[in-house]
Amino acid sequence: MGDWFVINILNGLSYGMVLFLLASGMSMVLGAMGIVNLAHGSIYMVGAYVGWTVAVELGATFGLGLLAGGLSAGLLGLVIERGLLRKLYKRENEQALLTIGFMYVLGNLCDWIWGGWPRMAFTAKFLKGFFEMFGLVYPKARLAVIIIGLVFATGLWWLQDRTRMGAAVRAGMDDKETAMGLGINLDRGFAIVFFISSFIAGLAGVIGAQLMGVHNNLGHEVLLLALIVLIVGGVGSIQGALLGGILIGIIDAFGKALFPDLAMFTMYFAMVIVLLIRPVGLLGRKI
Repeated sequence: MGDWFVINILNGLSYGMVLFLLASGMSMVLGAMGIVNLAHGSIYMVGAYVGWTVAVELGATFGLGLLAGGLSAGLLGLVIERGLLRKLYKRENEQALLTIGFMYVLGNLCDWIWGGWPRMAFTAKFLKGFFEMFGLVYPKARLAVIIIGLVFATGLWWLQDRTRMGAAVRAGMDDKETAMGLGINLDRGFAIVFFISSFIAGLAGVIGAQLMGVHNNLGHEVLLLALIVLIVGGVGSIQGALLGGILIGIIDAFGKALFPDLAMFTMYFAMVIVLLIRPVGLLGRKI
């Protein structure tokens, strides 16, 4: 019973960290810029495909695949933001329509470039196999996901709350006009935020490939998961995305273990409960 409980906690944490990496960027963009980027899941998918191509098809290291996936997604996000979204600030309907359009465009491009068949899960060679401690055996790759997620959570928290750029972006969240009047270059800051958001989504696509695979419907699936995490954790804070990702990951893990026939409904049930109790999310703020 003890091992079963610990394994499900670890499963929930590893899945939750992937959800955190996925949702944190979307939360940053929505909180800082007021942009609902519905193409975020497709950017995650592009990063996953590029990472798979570099690490598996080209035979490079997993680290290079991780970097390639992150950079390709980051640059793609920057092109979308600089080319189109920057002209649509505070125009939510147009933002939603545009990013939905990109979601389908990117999905069809991935289908055209990589085909319709799903790719196998992949990870670094040194992370293959199992880790054993106190009689508990657990995959090394999943433990690595937990550690990577915690490292990124710490780094993003520091960037948000302890840096000049983070302070400038938070000032723009509260009062854009006053911040610009004080000489803060929000245009550049927003571009950096969008790049970081997309870069992390691409990394998450490569890291999460071992849990969710790589296929041409991945963008739609992870977008729904990101929205659930944002609703539960709240928009506009790294802490909210981390809490939401961990809660949803653990709820999903125990739901699959205890109620396999109803597992797909457990995270939606949690979302509904949070909406009834605290509509802005557990650690959310009004935007």
